[in-house]
Amino acid sequence: MSVVEQYARAHIVSDAAVPLVDELEAVPVTLRYDPDHDPRSVRMTLPGTGGHEWVFGRDLLEEGLRAPTGSGEVRVWPCGRVQVVVEFHSAHGVSVVQFERQALLRFLRRTYMAAAQPVTH
Repeated sequence: MSVVEQYARAHIVSDAAVPLVDELEAVPVTLRYDPDHDPRSVRMTLPGTGGHEWVFGRDLLEEGLRAPTGSGEVRVWPCGRVQVVVEFHSAHGVSVVQFERQALLRFLRRTYMAAAQPVTH
């Protein structure tokens, strides 16, 4: 199976002591899915985090496109008709990432296509 990696433009707001990015600028966030490593999870890497990846359930991302979901470190909810918010909680603070809904839908579709590919040896 193949790894899916996609960049999506997002706005990030953080209460960390040092801001990750200019909150007015849309920045590229890396979305990654590796069905061989963990077929139920997706990974997000925010700019300015030194490569730290947030790992959470793909179903959480999908459910959050329709209704608020999640607890603990990751929460996802729709924001109007065209935006989706992903909120990350850590010891360093909270980061709120706002995406275009279509970008996340494209990513999820690609993950389901990758997971459905037959294994060839």
